[in-house]
Amino acid sequence: MNPEAQQDVSVSQGIRMMFYMMKPNETSFQTLEEVPDYVKQATPFFISLILLELVVSWILKGKPPGRLDDALTSISAGIFSRLPSLFSRSIELTTYIYIWENYRLISLPWHSPWTWYLTFLGVDFGYYWFHRMAHEVNIMWAGHQTHHSSEDYNLSTALRQSVLQIYTSWIFYSPLALFIPPSVYAVHLQFNLLYQFWIHTEVINNLGPLELIINTPSHHRVHHGRNRYCIDKNYAGVLIIWDRIFGTFEAENEKVVYGLTHPINTFEPFKVQFHHLVYIWTTFWATPGFFNKFSVIFKGPGWGPGKPRLGLSEEIPEALSQVTLLLRVGFIILTLTSIGFLLDQRPKAAILETVRCLGFLMLYRFGHLKPFIPSLSFAFESSDLKLRAETLLTIVGCIPSTKLNRKRLSWAVNLPYALHQIEVGSN
Repeated sequence: MNPEAQQDVSVSQGIRMMFYMMKPNETSFQTLEEVPDYVKQATPFFISLILLELVVSWILKGKPPGRLDDALTSISAGIFSRLPSLFSRSIELTTYIYIWENYRLISLPWHSPWTWYLTFLGVDFGYYWFHRMAHEVNIMWAGHQTHHSSEDYNLSTALRQSVLQIYTSWIFYSPLALFIPPSVYAVHLQFNLLYQFWIHTEVINNLGPLELIINTPSHHRVHHGRNRYCIDKNYAGVLIIWDRIFGTFEAENEKVVYGLTHPINTFEPFKVQFHHLVYIWTTFWATPGFFNKFSVIFKGPGWGPGKPRLGLSEEIPEALSQVTLLLRVGFIILTLTSIGFLLDQRPKAAILETVRCLGFLMLYRFGHLKPFIPSLSFAFESSDLKLRAETLLTIVGCIPSTKLNRKRLSWAVNLPYALHQIEVGSN
């Protein structure tokens, strides 16, 4: 790609290229050298849309769409990811050109609209599988996790790119080199990336019928969530139909909490880029057995000896909303207060304990405690006697302790639960 080979795109073209709305006759080139660097030319549009999002967010929500330090970290990661291109052509292009020149089966016409639209589908299909494998293969996740490390979700998050992931993504586009000219491929590789910029926002809600076909902010918010229902969902680049076809689609329902399931809690750029590689290295040497070590690298990030390839979904920490966290803190305070009343043998202890139990049942009924309270049926199905005992004690804890001789039972039931809730809330 050569940014000097063509004039800069017009404002109209710049806006349309951000939404993959350029026409084949505007973006068909005979040679790779003629293809503009669309990503570089999109820089003013990145800045303009970020400022527009800031204004709209202030108008609609009365606050900015994210934190300044997080946005600066995302921008620095984006700059970091572009540094290798200063020294050499992208590996996504060099490997493609090599396959094209040595192994192509046929040469589709570069100027045909049919070639243009076929390449659009091929690149997007390749992106879906690259993106999916980047979540399901640990060594690939080491690169892609950079993009997911932000706990905000705004247009600056789209710029938080990995310096590593291009070294594996080229594999999934390589089959196109058997018949698609490199100049056509280079155009769509850029447009596919640019399209994904605008879907990183919370100021756009539902887009109606378009939600059935294309990737939208709503769909991509789910992908960035660390709620359990969001994990490993909505891998699409442009067309959400791939997720619908291959069973990885999930619609947005409850409030999405963003970021990694185990937050890194840093804005330091090198740690944002490489911390998971360090984790793989230490886990690799700590894991016994050759095949287990192999699995550390090539199975899912959540894998461990004796677990399924992608790990256990129940081990994913449950993302807590601010409302849930406040309700749990309130319940902990009420529980500790009730214990104090019971120990002091106050006349109103029975009333307070009844209120506490009603509060427990209400919180459990509306899902604010469910992830941490085993069900009664699970207790009877489990072979673990300790788990069954703890579950039954939890149920007994819902019965008001109105008599002094049950004071110790209430203490035994409620204090461990309160301490557990404090631990969960702090994590």
